[in-house]
Amino acid sequence: MKKYVVWAVAAGLLGPYVATLAWTGNVWGEELRYEQQKGLSGTRKILLDRGDASYYVDLEEYLPGVIAGQLPAEYHPEAVKAQAIIARTYLYSQMEASGNQEEIAESALDLDFMGTEQLKKLWGTSLFPAYYKKMEEAVKETKGIAMAFEGAYITPLFCRASAGSTRPFKEAYLPARACPLDLEAEGYLGIKVMEPGEFADKINSMSTDGKRVIKAETLPESIQIGERDEAGYVISAQLDGQGFSGEEIQYALGLSSCAFSVEPYEGKLRILTKGIGHGYGFSQHTANEMAKEGRTAQELLGYFYENIVFTSE
Repeated sequence: MKKYVVWAVAAGLLGPYVATLAWTGNVWGEELRYEQQKGLSGTRKILLDRGDASYYVDLEEYLPGVIAGQLPAEYHPEAVKAQAIIARTYLYSQMEASGNQEEIAESALDLDFMGTEQLKKLWGTSLFPAYYKKMEEAVKETKGIAMAFEGAYITPLFCRASAGSTRPFKEAYLPARACPLDLEAEGYLGIKVMEPGEFADKINSMSTDGKRVIKAETLPESIQIGERDEAGYVISAQLDGQGFSGEEIQYALGLSSCAFSVEPYEGKLRILTKGIGHGYGFSQHTANEMAKEGRTAQELLGYFYENIVFTSE
C-alpha cells in the first residue's frame, strides 16, 4: 500500500516572503553571495552562476521557469502540479547527493530554465501572463512537496509520451505502466525517410575513432534489431556488423524515441518511431488525460512511481 506523508507546517511558523535580490553591479563575487544568502536564510536556494555574476534565488521562485519548459502550458492544472513536484524532487535529490540540503549551483543541474523572453517566444506575448501564472500557481499549491522512497528522494524520470507502456527501470519505484492513451498523443508516431547514404552518414558521425563505420550499400539488409525491452524500446542493434545501442541510433538519426523499426521503402529507408522521449517514469500525456478524468496530482504521481512517500517542508 502506498504511503502518503505530508508534514503540516503551522502558518505562524512561516517566515515572511523574501523577494529575490536583483543583480545591481554594486556587489561582486563572494560579497554578493553572502548578502543574498542572508536574505534567503532558512530556505533552499539555487545559485545562479551564470557568467561573471552569481546570485541566489529561492528554489520555489526558480521552479516556474523550469516546469514551463517541461510540459505544454495547456495541460490540466493537476498535471502541471504533478510536474512541479517532479521538478522539486529532482532538485532536492541533487542537493541530497551533493551533501548540501540548503543550496546547489545551477551549473550542477541537468535541466533547462526558461526566462521571460524565452517563454514569450514559446507561448506568445499575449498568452505569457496567463500561462506563467498557471506555472506559479502549480508551484505555490505544491510548495515543499517532494517524493521519496526508502528514506531518499527519488530520481523522478519522465517523458512526454511512452510507446504504449512505460519502461521498467532499475529502481524499484519505476515499474512498467500501461499507457494506452499515449497512442493518441500528438507526435506519438514519427516517420522518417532517408537515403541509405544519409542514414550511414548520420550513424558514422558517432564514430570518433573510425572503428564503427557502416557502408550505405549494405543497407537495409544489414540492419538487425538485436533486443527490445518489454515496452518495445530497442536495447541493441547490429548495423553492417557493428553493434549499437538503441539510444545511440535514436540520437544519431534524430528520432523522438528508441522504440523504432527500419524498413525498405522505394529504394530508401523508412524509420517508424513510437512515443516521445526515453519512455521511463511519468508519462505526461497519459497523466494529463487522467487529470481530465478527475485524478489529483498525487494520484497521478502514485500511478507512475510505486510505493513512494510524499514529504513536505
